[in-house]
Amino acid sequence: MKYTFVIVDDHPLFRGALRLALTSKASNVEIIEIGDLESAKALIEKSTDIDLVLLDLSLNGVGGLTGLISLRALQPLVPVAIVSATEDAVTIRAALALGAAGFIPKSSSPETINEAVKAILEGEIWSPLLGDEAGELDPEMVELIMCMRKLTPQQGRVLGLMADGMLNKQIAHELNVSEATIKAHVSGVLYKLGVESRTQAVIRLARFKEEVLL
Repeated sequence: MKYTFVIVDDHPLFRGALRLALTSKASNVEIIEIGDLESAKALIEKSTDIDLVLLDLSLNGVGGLTGLISLRALQPLVPVAIVSATEDAVTIRAALALGAAGFIPKSSSPETINEAVKAILEGEIWSPLLGDEAGELDPEMVELIMCMRKLTPQQGRVLGLMADGMLNKQIAHELNVSEATIKAHVSGVLYKLGVESRTQAVIRLARFKEEVLL
C-alpha cells in the first residue's frame, strides 16, 4: 500500500529533514511539500488520496492551530498532525482538543517520528505527554476551543481580519466578496462565539492566543 503525506512548513530545510525521516525506512511513501497554508488548503480541498498532513505550528505568521481548524473543516476525514518546536503542555492539549491526530515535537528523532506516524495511520492519537503531564485544559479553555471548532474556514479568516482592526468593507475587499457576505459571516462568528459585538469576539480570540500559540 502506498501512502501520501503532505508536509506543510515554510522552512525548506525542515521539510527536507522530515521527508528524509519519513522515507528512510519506507519506499511506499509519496511526499508532497507545501510552504504556505493557502496552497495546502487548495490541495486538500480537491484531493481525495491524502493519508496524513503534517502541519507546522507556526507557518508564515499563521498559527498552526488556526490552520488546523481550517484544514479539518475542509477534509474532516484526513488526519492532521501538528509538528512543532513548541512543546508546552497547554499547546499540545489544545491542539489535540481541536482535532489534531497527533502532536510531534520537531526535536523528535527519526525513529520517534516514524513511530508517531505509524500510530496515527493506525487510528491512534499520538501525544508526547505522559501521565500527570497529560492533564486537562481548564473549563474556560475547553469552552473556547469548542466555540472555535464551530467556525467555518471563512469565518475564521473573517475573525482574524476583525482582530487586525479591519472594517467590514475592508474585509470584503481583502477576501474579494460582497460587504453583505461579510456581514453574514460576522453574524455567524458572533453567534458561534456566544458574544454580541465584534469587540467581544476579538477579546475571545485574544484570550485564546494568550493560552496557546494560535
